[in-house]
Amino acid sequence: MTNKDFFAALADLEHERGIGQEIFIEALSNALASAYKKQMFGETGNVEVRLNPEKCTIRFFLQRTIVDDEVEELGDGQIYLKDALLIKKSAKVGDVLAEEFVPKDFSRIAAQTAKQVILQKIHETERDNTLSEFSDREGELMSGLIRKVDMRNVYIELGKGQIEGLMLPQDQVAGERYETGNRIKVYVKRVKSGARNAQVLVSRAAPGLVKRLFEEEVPEIKAGTVVIKSVSREPGQRTKMAITSTDARIDAVGACVGNKGARVNSVVAELGGEKIDIILWSENPLEFIAKSLSPATVVSVTQLGEKSAVAVVPDDKLSLAIGRNGQNARLAARLTGWKIDVKSESAAAKLNLEGAEEPTEE
Repeated sequence: MTNKDFFAALADLEHERGIGQEIFIEALSNALASAYKKQMFGETGNVEVRLNPEKCTIRFFLQRTIVDDEVEELGDGQIYLKDALLIKKSAKVGDVLAEEFVPKDFSRIAAQTAKQVILQKIHETERDNTLSEFSDREGELMSGLIRKVDMRNVYIELGKGQIEGLMLPQDQVAGERYETGNRIKVYVKRVKSGARNAQVLVSRAAPGLVKRLFEEEVPEIKAGTVVIKSVSREPGQRTKMAITSTDARIDAVGACVGNKGARVNSVVAELGGEKIDIILWSENPLEFIAKSLSPATVVSVTQLGEKSAVAVVPDDKLSLAIGRNGQNARLAARLTGWKIDVKSESAAAKLNLEGAEEPTEE
């Protein structure tokens, strides 16, 4: 049977969605075969559907295996040799006989089946395309348009508008306002495949967002002459970022700060005023710890055990070193990967701490 409109519709889908006709044709062949097998033959035959887009034809075949006439009872999808010979003179036992037939009620069943298969294939293909396109974009910075905000989640249109990013509550920053229609920069955390679609999970709270924003602002980071070693962050409040230079002629901190603070201020503005401490990384872990407690002045740092140290600060700088609710010390510990105990000079004297290493300037 011929159906030019049907194949024309497939061609339009290929053009609009970028999904090849062969994908739909294979799926439709299987789906139509299954539908007509159940309708016309139950479990006693195997239906094959052959779609030819060049000739715009759809042909149906009942396939049955030829068995000897002596077989007492036919199995599913079998036909006696004597009956097969009436259809095909050269038939012999063991052959598969393909008998063409015209299905009943073709238009209604075909239309229903085609609609279901096409919608499913479009969904599956777009999901696979999303995974393919975004699987290598994890950890990147992207700009998007806020399309929807509900009680918990924020939905963001990414790229060319064909992909939706999902920002869960834990990836949102307290105090930030997410309003429909606003453009926003987000960090791509993960791309995962769900049962029904692909999800691109994005974040405004991830430390990686700060790192990518600085890469965008600082050419030296893109060039690799300034390297971000680690970032610790309490979103919306404060970030500490450790950097180093691979070229002794380049001031890593100065490169990140920029002329009159232009570069760091641009990042701060994007983060809604979040404070950022830029710290020079050191191979010496005790020296790095001392720097990480900036803006407090550190008198000495003593290692107590594996990845554990005590930092001594002037009595009048103790609260600054610890920070409000312990934030400064907590961020320093995350930045360095060390457990840091901060003590005042007077408290350290009572404990008679020895072997302290004086922080030095690079």
